[in-house]
Amino acid sequence: MDPAAKGDSRDLICLSHLRWNFVFQRPQQLMTRCAKDRRVFFFEEPLFDACIPELRVVRDHGVYVCEPHLPRDLPRATIAVELRRLLYELQAKWKIDQPVLWYYTPMALDYARDLKSSSIVFDCMDELSAFHGAPPELLKLEAELLKRADLVFTGGHSLYEAKRGRHPRVYPFPSSVDVPHFLSARQRKVDPPDQATLPHPRLGYFGVVDERMDLNLLDAISSARPQWQLIVLGPCVKIDPASLPRRANIHYLGMKKYEELPAYLSGWDVALLPFAKNESTKFISPTKTPEYLAAGRPVVSTSIRDVVRPYGEQQLVHIADSPVEFIHAIEQALAPPQQDWRERVDRMLSDMSWDRTWREMSALIDGVSDVAAAPGEAVARLAMPGTDAAPTRPVTSLA
Repeated sequence: MDPAAKGDSRDLICLSHLRWNFVFQRPQQLMTRCAKDRRVFFFEEPLFDACIPELRVVRDHGVYVCEPHLPRDLPRATIAVELRRLLYELQAKWKIDQPVLWYYTPMALDYARDLKSSSIVFDCMDELSAFHGAPPELLKLEAELLKRADLVFTGGHSLYEAKRGRHPRVYPFPSSVDVPHFLSARQRKVDPPDQATLPHPRLGYFGVVDERMDLNLLDAISSARPQWQLIVLGPCVKIDPASLPRRANIHYLGMKKYEELPAYLSGWDVALLPFAKNESTKFISPTKTPEYLAAGRPVVSTSIRDVVRPYGEQQLVHIADSPVEFIHAIEQALAPPQQDWRERVDRMLSDMSWDRTWREMSALIDGVSDVAAAPGEAVARLAMPGTDAAPTRPVTSLA
């Protein structure tokens, strides 16, 4: 698309703490669908590897991925100034006029609070303040974002319950699933080379490995059942890789592409959700739960609230916490499932899809974005607040 093409209030700028080319999850699922109807600009947190500030823009899955590059060792206030300049220049180059602003992190207010918009959406997919290393100012900025937002979406029902009293328009949108993508795992596929030589039974997990994973539980399972092979797919983030349990039957195969996951799932006997019970998991709604089920894998999870309700209560997922209980639940999952288990799984999944989630979100956005920006406003707001001139930092488009 020509950058000079005229934008409108249907354009969307997504301000994300997660990188586009990281694990393919909620932001990617939603923004790729959004990009079928609107221009979507996915503005990431900066990388500190440049001599001068610049913004690199590439298109992927229809989304314009905007990657800021800044010099090292900049003070926080300077970082905010430079990111603000790059955002304003992005708007100028692409003629983005009063877009929908979609926040995944309240920290983006540092550089985006002055942008004019047709509406503001806060997609609160996690309780970020509960994560290790969360900035101390995050809660204050979240309170500000809740005041500014037109709509608040939550990544699960427990998070909805925690936020619904803080905003008049909070809507729960629990983790959904691309059923056809994972359904293919029910047909036996050729094992990926790094999994092919592992014997059965295989117990698998895919996703980020961080403070949310119960490493002691993982170690206890592998120690008690050395004949079981534990397969872990995903990047290790914010924890020391040396802290991971190391046993002959635990296999860390690294990060895999979203497109590769069904082939790995096809070769697993049981899928695991070995989450720790701590502040960082109090409000999570794991996307993996319906993905594992769509793949036809029996699932064993710790008692994460948004897994217990509804999956555990409907006996679609085995729930256990202590190592002894978890091992017993895995043994149950390794046995042939109840006769109607897959039918009940499929009935639940028949009502779930990221397409449906996006349609419902989009209808809510349209309801608050019906006032188009007045002609000429896009040019007027290109000057930085408190200055007379438009920003001059480079934007590099590789689209």
